[in-house]
Amino acid sequence: MPALTLKRCSLGLAALAMTLTACGGNTDAPAKGSDKASAAAQPSPSSPGAVSDDGRPVIDLPSDVTHAFDWGTTDDTVEDAVLADTAQRIKAVDLAIAEQDPLHEAYRFYSEGTAAAGSEQYIQEFVDHKARTTGFTRFYDADVSVHEDGTAALVYCEDQSKAFNKFLDTGKVDVTPVTKNSYVVYAAALRKNGNGVWVTERLSSQRGSARCQP
Repeated sequence: MPALTLKRCSLGLAALAMTLTACGGNTDAPAKGSDKASAAAQPSPSSPGAVSDDGRPVIDLPSDVTHAFDWGTTDDTVEDAVLADTAQRIKAVDLAIAEQDPLHEAYRFYSEGTAAAGSEQYIQEFVDHKARTTGFTRFYDADVSVHEDGTAALVYCEDQSKAFNKFLDTGKVDVTPVTKNSYVVYAAALRKNGNGVWVTERLSSQRGSARCQP
């Protein structure tokens, strides 16, 4: 049976900063998981969750799902806003996985287009396997370019060496060895929407990138 893929999708890239394609479905790197569970009972779309005073979704993750965004600040408020909204999108996807909701409001607040469609497929895979993420994930080495037309390009790295799959029926955590494929590079295309949010419209990634190796 097909096994569960871990973490955000992975595609081959000819040129990270120039070729951005949708990610999602089964395009991830080698699988980490166990037998696929029945997908007969699919969750319904989530009702609107808690919202903060600024109108953004409240992202309250399980205590065993943690992140570090070690890309610091850029001394440019616009570039910092791109990084901040990207961090919220990443956490929102893990929240949707934890709550087993492929149509969760939180990640759709921070993504549109093929990026949102790819996230939905990715989350659905966890729902089908009755699993979620657990552990610690680190993001680093970000490179932001903001354009005058209200769009931005972002390339960044992810360290998945301490992040794993947790199966809901048994509580089992699939602890896997660290390899070069534990390190992933991402390229994202973003746009500032009418609410002032930097939404990710396209996202692509590649495992084992030399750029992201420790």
